[in-house]
Amino acid sequence: MVASRRDLIKHGLSSGFALAVVPIATTVLATSAQGLEAGDVKIATAAGDIPAYRAYPKGSPKNKLPVLLVVHEIFGVHEHIKDMCRRFAKLGYLAIAPDLFARHGDATKIADISQLRAQIVSQASDAQVAGDLDATVAWASRQAEADASRLAITGFCWGGRITWLYAAHQPRVKAGVAWYGKVVGDKDPLHPKSPIDLVGELKAPVLGLYGGKDQGIPVEGLEQMKSALESGSAAAKQAEIHVYPEAGHAFAADYRPSYRKEDAEDGFKRLAAWLKAHGV
Repeated sequence: MVASRRDLIKHGLSSGFALAVVPIATTVLATSAQGLEAGDVKIATAAGDIPAYRAYPKGSPKNKLPVLLVVHEIFGVHEHIKDMCRRFAKLGYLAIAPDLFARHGDATKIADISQLRAQIVSQASDAQVAGDLDATVAWASRQAEADASRLAITGFCWGGRITWLYAAHQPRVKAGVAWYGKVVGDKDPLHPKSPIDLVGELKAPVLGLYGGKDQGIPVEGLEQMKSALESGSAAAKQAEIHVYPEAGHAFAADYRPSYRKEDAEDGFKRLAAWLKAHGV
């Protein structure tokens, strides 16, 4: 059931990790908030306020900070996504992760994956998500520390797919980095198009980071996407897909057994270089 406006305003971000990912792997990383402004904020949307987590370097920079939208996995804005925001803040970004599931409930409080997908993930339409990200960009535009003209987006798993879609939706985006997000797949009325359907509409170049042994995203689909990008928009022709041959899904998720340290660290280096190369 869609949350009411009042419920949205009352709903905040949970602390800790999502119940669906417990127990947490011993490889989990923890990025200190020292030197950062970090914490929860509210984003005004058409349906009411939704919670978000943001982090950026303390102090008054000589130049305003570029904005990096961070799109969560199916588990919502839990500790891993907050930690990602802090990592990106230490690279010099105002990083913000809105809870794009807030209308439908708290994804971090559901332990059963099937229930999580049915009750929350499947209910978040592509149109709603794009609107909430637009609202987040509007919020960032009002922040004294932010330069929203230098806007980028990155997302993980579910958020990786959204990264491709938003790069086709929002002309203000300069670059995107999609981590193991589906490029082809099933469609329904709330999710009418896959990223491969939108290559002609891409407004910003996207770097896709994928695992060669990802059972949910076959290499064949990635090859189809590469071919489609070659005949897409000007931005699509600049896009790249990099595959880590031995990695599976969620190879950057340090709190899960799927984590591959070398591939994840290389991915973050590629992200930083990609954003810099595209002026973010």
